[in-house]
Amino acid sequence: MSAESTPGADPPARRRRRTPHGRRHSGLKAMAWTAAAVLVLGGAGAGYVYVRLNGNLTSIDIDRLLGTDRPEKAGNGSENVLVLGSDSRSGGNRKLGGGADDGGARSDAAMIVHVHEGHRKASVVSVPRDTVVDRPECTDTEGGTHPAANGVMFNSAYATGGAACVVKTVESMTDLRMDHYLEVDFTGFRKIVDELGGVEVTTTEDIDDPDSHLELAAGTHRLDGAQALGLVRTRHGVGDGSDLGRIQIQQAFLRALVRQVKDVGLLTDPRKLYDIADTVTRTVTTDSGLGSVNSLVSFVGGLKGIGPGDMDMVTMPVRYDPAAPNRVLPWKEKARLVWEALRNDGPIPRSATADTATGGAEGVVSAS
Repeated sequence: MSAESTPGADPPARRRRRTPHGRRHSGLKAMAWTAAAVLVLGGAGAGYVYVRLNGNLTSIDIDRLLGTDRPEKAGNGSENVLVLGSDSRSGGNRKLGGGADDGGARSDAAMIVHVHEGHRKASVVSVPRDTVVDRPECTDTEGGTHPAANGVMFNSAYATGGAACVVKTVESMTDLRMDHYLEVDFTGFRKIVDELGGVEVTTTEDIDDPDSHLELAAGTHRLDGAQALGLVRTRHGVGDGSDLGRIQIQQAFLRALVRQVKDVGLLTDPRKLYDIADTVTRTVTTDSGLGSVNSLVSFVGGLKGIGPGDMDMVTMPVRYDPAAPNRVLPWKEKARLVWEALRNDGPIPRSATADTATGGAEGVVSAS
């Protein structure tokens, strides 16, 4: 995630069921820990665990805010989840994120996670934050209406109208229904990695990026939370310095994170499992459909079989903007192939991403 920020309106206040802890940043698999904690701890303590974890959760009623003018739900058993990371510099995030505490936040990482029918594999499509898009009219959590805007950066949707505006923008771009929404911030991401005992990755070259507070020599490293945050935020330390290279690093780290979740043995250590579940539920924001432990148990129960090898990760097909080197434009013909594949619950064709802008950081980071 980048230490840079994009001008935009202050985000609206949220409707919360607990004291606000700031904005959030990404991690679908982590939600399985919450369900597992309730099931494993069991016994007399289960009621306490349920109440504690349930009270931690923050949710947003996306369906109410977007109304009925949305793409239809898929009828093939698949689901789409918009996973978002925000770059708020408020509170504890200021030191981690760098830059000024301007009271605002933008979407710093965005992934459309398509869980295929049967929940045994997933396709992940990253949306570059610097993509120039047409943003539809949207309504924020306080009921304020924001007019449509053409030719704006994708991450400005969050700054303008919050989570609901991002969901509506993604649905307008893809004509795909986002069934769920997950968001986590700098602090939450760091804590999750630390609770896991770090994540091991291998780098093929030195990475030195003062903007993201990261300095790594080529080789294998077990990254703590602060280092992992620096890695997924690094932009100028690898590739061509664009957001696209950072996305390639984020995708590689996500594979390593999923592998760590599988290897750490949470189900044999109830105390550690509870600690992680407590951290996750405190640091994520969800749509109201996932806003209770029962809902999370139901949703994530089928995701535990998805491993690193079951995830197809691509970046939304884009081209560099000749008028602005730090911006990219959707390659609409190729992007259409991606969205059609997800709509039909099929594999994303290789032709959809061939010859598109990439960022030049492929293979720099891998799961050890």
